[in-house]
Amino acid sequence: MPLPTALHFAARLNNVETSAIRELFKLLGKPGIISFAGGFPDPAMFDVDGIREAVNAALREEPGAALQYGATEGYNPLREQLAAFMATKGATVAAGELIVTTGSQQALDLLGKTMISPGDKVIVEGPTFLATIQCFRLYGAELISAPIDAHGVKTDVLEDLIVEHRPKFVYLIPTFGNPSGALLSLERRKKVLELAVKYNTLIVEDDPYGDLYFGAAPPPSLLALSDSVPGSRKLLAYCGSLSKVLSPGLRVGWMIGHPELLAKATMCKQFSDAHTSTFAQATAAQYLKAGRMPATLAHVRRMYAERAAAMGNALKRELGESIAFEPPGGGLFFWARLTGDQGGLTDAGEFAKRAIEKGVAFVPGAPFYASNPDFSTLRLSFATADVDKIREGIARLGQALTG
Repeated sequence: MPLPTALHFAARLNNVETSAIRELFKLLGKPGIISFAGGFPDPAMFDVDGIREAVNAALREEPGAALQYGATEGYNPLREQLAAFMATKGATVAAGELIVTTGSQQALDLLGKTMISPGDKVIVEGPTFLATIQCFRLYGAELISAPIDAHGVKTDVLEDLIVEHRPKFVYLIPTFGNPSGALLSLERRKKVLELAVKYNTLIVEDDPYGDLYFGAAPPPSLLALSDSVPGSRKLLAYCGSLSKVLSPGLRVGWMIGHPELLAKATMCKQFSDAHTSTFAQATAAQYLKAGRMPATLAHVRRMYAERAAAMGNALKRELGESIAFEPPGGGLFFWARLTGDQGGLTDAGEFAKRAIEKGVAFVPGAPFYASNPDFSTLRLSFATADVDKIREGIARLGQALTG
């Protein structure tokens, strides 16, 4: 259909493209396909009974507040519960030091709105969360990639990049990153905080997966560690979410940061959605108040650990030396690289096409890079397939690689 001449779109839309993952989902209508593509939690693990009880409690105890307009900063009982939740993870936060957002994705959007002017430089990990790349580019940021390994961002290179580019801020997913699954070591976490102070640079810590660990708990968040590095707390913005541990449908996230940053973000939030759904907030508050979260987390950790182990074993068995990866210690993803062993395939995009033909899907890794993409990389999610489906799906990948 021809575009009406009156539709002159904003120039900033020239900086972004449709998500490669959403485009891939258009190919997933084939019956019987096994998908390792999405980054969704498994709906079979949702605590439906607990959420139902929380809904009933919200309507029973404060129906007017739950169904009415609310404060842009968030429903205060939820802010109090989130502050208590953060305390269980070693971070001392007052309810007034956080705002509730419509998922952590909105927190990232608010950071873009409040912090980024066209041409500003922002350092991100390479690779990093695809939606972050799109969001920050929408506001005109020039993205600089900082390389990572299995232990997270390489802080020596990060320091060089900060010195060279003087970024508006640095965006990191320190704990079981998406897509990398990388876990930033304790030593590097402290170094990141020291760099923030040394160069007066804002660090954005995105933490949607930190509660999904399989063995020992990961190192404390940057926020929890900030008390040990004087001056670093005011240079941190922390983004949290209940989407991966409770329910994405509630769309409850939160942001912790400097009071002036939160004030600006709250102002921008007023313009976009007025406030996050008070009904969803009241439900989340009642759920946390009921004390069900520890049991829920124990269950999902156990199930995801089992699935991650099954995927790692199947990859070794079915693809052998043709693929290289570090088994994740938590989160939802395997990050892998095609090695081209014995002249085999190295293009993950081509591999994805072959895999679809065999009835299995994953996401090629190139779109997760803000620059210098590695076309041999790929992301596999073990979250929504049970162990039998994982084994079958990886067997199909083996067939696709050799077929």
